[in-house]
Amino acid sequence: MVASEQTQMSGYSGSGNAIISVDEVARQALGIVRDISVEQLDALAGRKPHLRIDNLNAGYGQMEILHDFNLRVGGGQSLCLIGPNGAGKSTVLHSIFGFTNIYSGSISTQQDGTQTDITRLSSNEKLRSAGIAYILQDKSVFPGMTVEENLWLGAYLMDRKEAKQAADKIFDKYPRLAARRKHLARVLSGGERRLLEISRALVMDPKVLLVDEPSIGLEPRFIDAVFGILDDLQHKERKTIIMVEQNAKKGLEYADIGYVLVSGKLALAGRAIDLLNDPDVGRLFLGG
Repeated sequence: MVASEQTQMSGYSGSGNAIISVDEVARQALGIVRDISVEQLDALAGRKPHLRIDNLNAGYGQMEILHDFNLRVGGGQSLCLIGPNGAGKSTVLHSIFGFTNIYSGSISTQQDGTQTDITRLSSNEKLRSAGIAYILQDKSVFPGMTVEENLWLGAYLMDRKEAKQAADKIFDKYPRLAARRKHLARVLSGGERRLLEISRALVMDPKVLLVDEPSIGLEPRFIDAVFGILDDLQHKERKTIIMVEQNAKKGLEYADIGYVLVSGKLALAGRAIDLLNDPDVGRLFLGG
């Protein structure tokens, strides 16, 4: 592979034929940072956020990744996080679900007018009491187990009878999985594996879905199907969805709200459609 091809593959397409390296995207992204008030975030979430993050500082070990980070998302809304590599997007999901060290700040949910601090709850407690489920990136299916056995893993907080009943509901919802019920997961197509990963998170009937890179590793024909499933979960079942998506254009086309993260801070926030039409966002993250 020639040097120019390596450069092109490691960067982003800018306007015209220019290629911007990943490092240059991160550098230029610092120039689009704008002051975003909590009031603006509240307004985007319909002023009644179901999940909120306030002044969060979080990371791994002694390494702080998120700095005074705020987030608001309303019940039944979808929010897409975009930004350069290393901006802290997945760390937001990890922090909500309990996978990071939280140095200061808070994470809370609100339902029926009652706000509950969930900052220090374990992942199991967040799933059980706050209804928050995490859909991991690709390759989280266990290939040597059947489709049904993979689903049962999503019901690890239930007893065996409850787990079977919950899995049956998923099979009723998705006949494509039901047809593969006794098949080993290794025989599934890429789209079917992603459906299984999403379905496994649905077994506990969560209110909030944290979705990490739903399109990663999928052929284009499967990507549309996966986003169709997420759209159905949001609009028909009123799930609240917070997503990290490498395909920024696809993510923003799907979501209600978009956040741009830069160096662990919130750089931009707005209606997703407005970010799609923002020239800076287009130049740096949407290919022109």
